[in-house]
Amino acid sequence: MGFFILLNSDILIQKPIKYVFPQFFVHFIEYFLFCLGGANDKNSKLVYSRYTICSGKRMKQIYFVLIFFIATLGYAQEKQPSDVIQGFQLYPNPVTNGKVNITTTLNAPKKVLIFDVLGTKVMETTILGSELNLSELDAGIYVLRVFEKDKVATRKLIIK
Repeated sequence: MGFFILLNSDILIQKPIKYVFPQFFVHFIEYFLFCLGGANDKNSKLVYSRYTICSGKRMKQIYFVLIFFIATLGYAQEKQPSDVIQGFQLYPNPVTNGKVNITTTLNAPKKVLIFDVLGTKVMETTILGSELNLSELDAGIYVLRVFEKDKVATRKLIIK
């Protein structure tokens, strides 16, 4: 979060302090950080009782940086449709017979990664057709990530 580094360095202004961050604004930033997963530890949370900012040009710059960062982040998180595998299908899901079919429009070789719910990679393979053998995996919920050329698809996979 680059703008928080800027805020922390700009706190050391040697002009008289006239304004304190409005409390609603601080709560908004804390909520924003929490939604991004950045406020899960004590170090990344704003401590507005200690930080104050002086008035004038510097405060306008800080608000501009915050607004620019939020607008940029919101725009940057949109999914780009060109990165998605066209015609991706995964069936049957849930898997009951130890095999799953992965089909795409290109039907090119696919690199397949499977992760458990803790994020540990439990399988990595490349398939040339559409059938993937999952008989060595235990029943449970997994995350399946498929790469085909420069495209990627991620799906939840359930094995019963």
